[in-house]
Amino acid sequence: MLVLSPLLVPLFTALLTALLSKQGTWRKGVSLLGSVVLLLCAILLLVEVTQGGRQSVALGNWPLPYGIEFSADRLSAALVLITALIGTAVMLYELRWNETASAGPGLHPLLHALLASAGAVFLAADLFNLYVWFELMLICVLGLLVLGGTRRNMEAAFKYFAVSMLGTLLLLGATGMLYGATGQLNFAALREAALRPEVAGTLPIYVGLILLALLLKAGAFALFAWLPASYHTLPAPVLAVVGGLLTKVAAYVLLRLLGDVFVAMPGMLIESLGWLAVITMVTGVLGAAYHWDLRRILAFHIVSQIGYLLLGIALATPSGAAGTAYFLFHNMLVKANLFLIAGLMWAAAGHYDLRRIGGLYRARPLLAVLFLVNAFSLVGVPPTSGFWGKFLLLREAFAQGRFVWGGVALVVGFFTLYSMSKIWLEGFWKPHPLDEPNSVAISKPLPVAAYAVVTGVSLLILIMGIFPEPFVHYVETATGAFWTAGGMQ
Repeated sequence: MLVLSPLLVPLFTALLTALLSKQGTWRKGVSLLGSVVLLLCAILLLVEVTQGGRQSVALGNWPLPYGIEFSADRLSAALVLITALIGTAVMLYELRWNETASAGPGLHPLLHALLASAGAVFLAADLFNLYVWFELMLICVLGLLVLGGTRRNMEAAFKYFAVSMLGTLLLLGATGMLYGATGQLNFAALREAALRPEVAGTLPIYVGLILLALLLKAGAFALFAWLPASYHTLPAPVLAVVGGLLTKVAAYVLLRLLGDVFVAMPGMLIESLGWLAVITMVTGVLGAAYHWDLRRILAFHIVSQIGYLLLGIALATPSGAAGTAYFLFHNMLVKANLFLIAGLMWAAAGHYDLRRIGGLYRARPLLAVLFLVNAFSLVGVPPTSGFWGKFLLLREAFAQGRFVWGGVALVVGFFTLYSMSKIWLEGFWKPHPLDEPNSVAISKPLPVAAYAVVTGVSLLILIMGIFPEPFVHYVETATGAFWTAGGMQ
């Protein structure tokens, strides 16, 4: 039953927190307890998969490949653990957080339902099951977007809904057509069916439609407009979950489908994905360099970092898949933590607009150090996890002679440094624009739990950078059969 725990635990927690809608203190306590239980289950699942290999369970009293299958291999189990870690961190961070006070009793049920749906996507072993949980993610994010009740919240929700529904229709239609062509939805059965000559002619069309839907959900060029237009309306703890998970789940599914299920796709499709990755990196980082709102800057960096993940997938080798997996682990943690740091900056200075804050270096030296650690990791500066994530991807790109792809990735890193430097110079280094470095807003105490969470995740990022060998070995083992006929490990 450990395979199902990433679904059952957060769904049960969501139900309990919904029943405690009028008991705010109890609701937060149950929410934190549920996230800790999920984290423990995720750790046990990872140990079980590491020691005993792939774990699988089929529901519906039907034999495979017709039953509803959930399976955990090394890659999916690690992603479930990171999801549970982010969930626990955010629930602890949010305990005394004023920014979410207006969210009401619906906040925690929606957050736990989002954790459940993300975990289910990581563990889904058939295409329709994956589609269903993807749509639950859509519903949860929509609910989180409208919780504020303001016109800005409604506008953001509408933009997200309009674009996401297009991806939903594409994904559902392509899934139906793929089932009609192969008679299968289970990943293992699809892997075998994809090799049959009678479906070889039309299969790239159906897979291409699925990829288009996933690229939209991942925020790739030119389908990312919904992301910076909606994310900035969310409070920092919620944004850490949504920003840390949503697009990364889509990137994981792209890696799983192309590298593990449909490994015989035409080279033109993979080549196009690589050039799309380059454009996505560039447009995302330019958007980040342009804006002044902390949340918009970090939202555009989500787009840019998705470009790196697409680059790793487009390399179409086990080494490229290992680099993609490591970068995925790193980026989920760093991105979630940067949004939490942005929340602390807001709590200290009262604004997300860099032009209206300043003086935080003197007032909050620990916060300044934590920001630098995470900013350097996003850029790819050693000894952080971001350095090794980019190193693995660039090494494989240059080894394949993809000098343009790798060169653009390096240049994008310098632009990332520019936008992170802008946050540092405007938010931390320059004096407060009102010449009040010791104002009430800056000098008021910040929640200790929030500081502890950000510090803990920052230490993990440093550990991944200082001691990369076990993490690199893990992802190489987890993705060693990708882009081969070996299948899931």
